[in-house]
Amino acid sequence: MILAMIGTTELLLIGGLALLLFGGKKLPEMMRGLGQGVREFKKGVNDINPDIDGNPDNPESNENPENPEDEEERE
Repeated sequence: MILAMIGTTELLLIGGLALLLFGGKKLPEMMRGLGQGVREFKKGVNDINPDIDGNPDNPESNENPENPEDEEERE
């Protein structure tokens, strides 16, 4: 909600302050690292969702997973 109230002037001011504080060389490195972190986080969230829902390849096979070791233990 607060981001909707930030205008162009405020964004330019924040960008200028970041440039002054961190410099022209360090700022792109920081943003690249931030982008990689966000990408890894999204990848992790997407990897967890199929695990929660079950087998992403065949959702109906959750009840009887095919594992030969389990069959050996039952016999």
